[in-house]
Amino acid sequence: MTKTIVKTLNITKVITCKFLVFHLTVLCLWLVIFQEVHAASQRVISTSPAITEILFAIGAGDRVVGVTDFCNYPEQACRLPSIGGPLNPSTETWITLKPDLIIIQEDSKVIQKNAKIFEIPSLTVSVNNLNNILNSIQIIADSLHMPQAGHQLAIKIKTKIEGYRTHLKKIEPRQVLMLLSDTNDPSRDLYAVGRDTFLNELLTIAGGENVLPDTMARYPKVSKEYIIAKSPEIIIEVGPKSNLSKEETLARKKTWGKFSTLRAVKDDKLYFIGADYILIPGPRLLNILDDFTRTIHPELFLNQSSKEQTKVF
Repeated sequence: MTKTIVKTLNITKVITCKFLVFHLTVLCLWLVIFQEVHAASQRVISTSPAITEILFAIGAGDRVVGVTDFCNYPEQACRLPSIGGPLNPSTETWITLKPDLIIIQEDSKVIQKNAKIFEIPSLTVSVNNLNNILNSIQIIADSLHMPQAGHQLAIKIKTKIEGYRTHLKKIEPRQVLMLLSDTNDPSRDLYAVGRDTFLNELLTIAGGENVLPDTMARYPKVSKEYIIAKSPEIIIEVGPKSNLSKEETLARKKTWGKFSTLRAVKDDKLYFIGADYILIPGPRLLNILDDFTRTIHPELFLNQSSKEQTKVF
């Protein structure tokens, strides 16, 4: 009886040891593979301007081997091979570039699908609001073994944003309608910036209040009748076209003059912000925030000297 018990215990010990050895071996192999995959992320494809700007801002620009047709900042990105656009990516170029990581925006379903088909390691991030932008900066940096660079960039942006919040928290917000400016004719239906967007978050921080309700889409189409009914205090058109000439600005204001009952028209509170970064949810969002603040509350900058005109809070 005793010999049987001892024999059973010995068998149990052997089985337990083999079980532990097996699982430790699997764990070690998994760690090795995981480290190799992570360490191999030296040839990165970016699939949006925001991701490209994040990569260069954290100091990983030398790892980027491909960008999209719309990535034009920084200048180094313009010299990189293009993989096309988010809706028509060139998978042939992907294969040629031999990426070991492709970073994709959450809403780029076509690229996500193609990355899976071609078995290219991918990282999906969301940049649809400020929290997600800051989180994505850290996620991208972590994936490239650059956590400190990601932390520093995220903290810098967050600190600047809080500076604006502090300076503007006691100022009464202005009623604003923000439009996506791709037309010279405001008499036709236009697309506005809704509340569930990073642009609206920046607008709010800058001391504005969106006249659109929460129930509308992120970028809804609005009619001239709707705009007249809302009669916002300020109308801001934003678009990627930089260096809007004085003549173009005057022409747009003249066209808006057709709607003389609008409060923004009567008070000459029509503004046009054109910049290549204005629609990009990346590190240059601080430029957008500064543009919005100067547009909505110019009185805060009246006492600045010419040398201070580029100074932010």
